[in-house]
Amino acid sequence: MSTPEAGTTKKRLMSRNDYLAPLPIPTGEKPCDVLNIIWRKNEVFLDVGNYSIGSAVMVLWPMVVLFAFMGYLFRNDHDEMHLFAVMTTIIIGVPTVLLIQALFREVPLPVRFNRQRREVCVPRDNGEYWLVPWESVTAAATQHSSVSQAGRNTMGLLVIGFENPDPHAEEDNKHFSLGFNCGGGTTAMALWECMRSYMEIGPDVVEDQTARFDRSKGIWATYLDDLVKAAKLRGWLVTALWEGFCGIFIFNTLLIDVLERWKLNPPPDLTHPDIIEWSKPLPPEQWAKRSPELEAAIAKREAELATQQERELA
Repeated sequence: MSTPEAGTTKKRLMSRNDYLAPLPIPTGEKPCDVLNIIWRKNEVFLDVGNYSIGSAVMVLWPMVVLFAFMGYLFRNDHDEMHLFAVMTTIIIGVPTVLLIQALFREVPLPVRFNRQRREVCVPRDNGEYWLVPWESVTAAATQHSSVSQAGRNTMGLLVIGFENPDPHAEEDNKHFSLGFNCGGGTTAMALWECMRSYMEIGPDVVEDQTARFDRSKGIWATYLDDLVKAAKLRGWLVTALWEGFCGIFIFNTLLIDVLERWKLNPPPDLTHPDIIEWSKPLPPEQWAKRSPELEAAIAKREAELATQQERELA
């Protein structure tokens, strides 16, 4: 399957696609795990999961708060209340049912990026595992806009694709992709940089929130610790407004903590004996190296970014 060259952008009237790989060259963005997709990180591998209960709650809960407030306003108007109840059932009820169903399913296994072997382990639903060369992985940031009476609405994804290395695979088992609802554009590039920078530079350049999977304290004690950390960075006033009021009443971070402890404490692991062996560290002299094509592409891209930065500073 042919893909545009990394670093190219295709713009249309209401959409934009940024192609990031192959080959995995720098995007110019700082790696940022905006969706908390990193489940494990060490010197050998990075586990990336596509099961974000927190994101689902952060989208659904503000609508619950909004509709509860609207219900309070319409409480004395029976005709409006009837219409409001039907609208609430459709807009909130359906996503809530889908969220509850997701909570009672098994958490999908993560995709594992092995930086020493420069391969990616992709678990499939049938128990099969693909070992995909890192430099063959595709990535694109897609962004689409729509215009309505409410104004312009922009949505986007980071899409990461993998090809089955088995040349004899059936047609419906040749391709697999992960999609992350991160808004597209620079946000998607920053999310992609978490994986690219880990593989090409090292684990230290990628910050993660994996400590949340090993909570030794209770929910309220953990929340208070997070408030203290945020206050040291931003001050108590901003912390009280954002982590305090918005965190509890608008995004319901306490409910997110409860659900993550239930479903992702700890996250699922890859337990197949072959993958356990594949995930073990190698002596440095046995580490896989970049291809000459990737070396040249990265050098060219870094020179372009350096020139761009000099122009911005001039």
